[in-house]
Order: sequence, then structure tokens, then C-alpha cells
Amino acid sequence: MRKQAMELQKQLQDEKIEIDEDGVRIVISGDQKILEFENRDVSDETVRNKLNKAIKSSQEVAARKLSSMTGGLQGLLGK
Repeated sequence: MRKQAMELQKQLQDEKIEIDEDGVRIVISGDQKILEFENRDVSDETVRNKLNKAIKSSQEVAARKLSSMTGGLQGLLGK
């Protein structure tokens, strides 16, 4: 199980999610590290919204990878 978790972590580190909208460009890894950030003179609110969108996308990637790993939580619960 630990080996699978380590592999999942490695896969998430290799994932790249890019949001480029409304004057904001963000590249975030699947393990939610901001890799690139560009603000082309937009408001703080717009930047916050785009950061949250990128984080949500990375969470969705992690959830998909987790569910594919031994049946997700069902595998952990013995179901």
C-alpha cells in the first residue's frame, strides 16, 4: 500500500494543470505546487479566482488518480 501511495505522489508531481484566462496564467502541479504564475495587470479578486480554479483542477486530478489506484477508498475499506 505504501508503495502505491508513493507512486501516486510521484504521478501527481508529474501532472501539470494550466489555467490561462482573463489576464492570469497559472501552472500548478498535481500535488498543488505553483510552478508558474503570470498576472497581466488584473485585480486581486481575478487572481484569487484563477488560483482557486487551478487548485480545484489539481484536486480533481488527484481524486481521479486515487480512484484508479486499487479501487480508491473502497480498496482501503476492504469492500
